Amino acid sequence: MITDPGVFSEVRRDCLPVGADLPIFGCLSPAPMNLSQQIAKHVRDTYTGGNWTSSSYRQHLADVTWQEAVTKIGSFNTLLTLVWHTTYYLTAVRKVLEGEPLHAKDAWSFDHPPVGSAEEWDAILQKTWQEAEAFAALVEQLPESRLNEAFIDGQYGTWFRNLEGIVEHSHYHLGQIVLLKKMLRQWPLPEPLLPDA
Repeated sequence: MITDPGVFSEVRRDCLPVGADLPIFGCLSPAPMNLSQQIAKHVRDTYTGGNWTSSSYRQHLADVTWQEAVTKIGSFNTLLTLVWHTTYYLTAVRKVLEGEPLHAKDAWSFDHPPVGSAEEWDAILQKTWQEAEAFAALVEQLPESRLNEAFIDGQYGTWFRNLEGIVEHSHYHLGQIVLLKKMLRQWPLPEPLLPDA
């Protein structure tokens, strides 16, 4: 039973049972979200689930071992590298949302620490979940009027372009993660499918 009616913007009075404080579930209308809140939800859904694609980082990485995470197939990035790379950008833009200058370079986004145990792999995943939530929480609070303002000095476009870009970038690499995981679990691949090393 829903005990927090504050998550709903409107209760249809015709659905309230006589003497009830809360309506039955089907009679509640979700609170409308502004664009900043929608972007934050999209980030959360990409990392923890519930998005339109029914595919998330948490879902696809839940059963990945540390050995799979560090296994390289040909010239492809490892699962670890892709997770680190996307988390790097969440962190960089989160810091800008907190008022810090942008301090990020694509080359740095692939420099992850070595992983040689389940505990080290789990620590990377925990950092990813924490960064995704911290990022989403800040985006959620961003006044919608700021979304069309220049991000940093304008050379990267607007806030909207960059925040939505984080979601697009994350989904792009999630697709790679899904395919690499499938490849790892079907190893060895037939010769025509192996990329050049």
